[in-house]
Amino acid sequence: MTHHASHADDDLHAAAHDTDPARHWDEHYGTEQRWSGNANRALVDVVTETGAVPGRALDVGCGEGGDAIWLAHAGWQVTAVDVSAVALERARGAAQAAGVADAIEFVQADLATWEPAGSFDLVSACFFHSEIELARMEILRRLAATLTSGGALLVVGHASVPSWAPEEHRHHVADLPNATQTVTALELAEPQWHTVIAEDRGRKVTAPDGTAAEIDDAVVLVRRA
Repeated sequence: MTHHASHADDDLHAAAHDTDPARHWDEHYGTEQRWSGNANRALVDVVTETGAVPGRALDVGCGEGGDAIWLAHAGWQVTAVDVSAVALERARGAAQAAGVADAIEFVQADLATWEPAGSFDLVSACFFHSEIELARMEILRRLAATLTSGGALLVVGHASVPSWAPEEHRHHVADLPNATQTVTALELAEPQWHTVIAEDRGRKVTAPDGTAAEIDDAVVLVRRA
């Protein structure tokens, strides 16, 4: 489900062909690699800015594995979950090629019902959006409950759409929560939780005609007491 930096707006063009999550996302990923293979910039920046000590990480909607592979290279033990068998097959191959397959457990599961075993020091959900029904905040709250004391939930989402997005998607821009709205919707409040980052960050993207543009990402990091 993850949408990586160089293609992060591509999902705005995709039509929902099937309401079954596994079939929908297998169709979404198609027959060719969809993303760049790079980690999402916000994940790299936040982990670096906060000096996060490697431990156990959960990659929510891992897609083709860019984030999980970066985390593994940085010393994390990663559980990477996605509903798409197509995406996970590519992710496993990429992890093997990168030499970090032993540090990543890939799990095919519907996150609406999946219950993780054990606890995590980081739960990362980058561009965990869907064109079909997704109880996004409910899932994130449930997964946040798996965090250890001092562990952090990172949520990165689209806060705007590019100017070239189809009209029907631009009509839904109000449905994309900014960072402050994301914090409110998560309902993870003091004193049990501390909001470390709640920022709308601009990100450079490339339009279909090759010109440069900028869109906003909502970046939220919440730490468990």
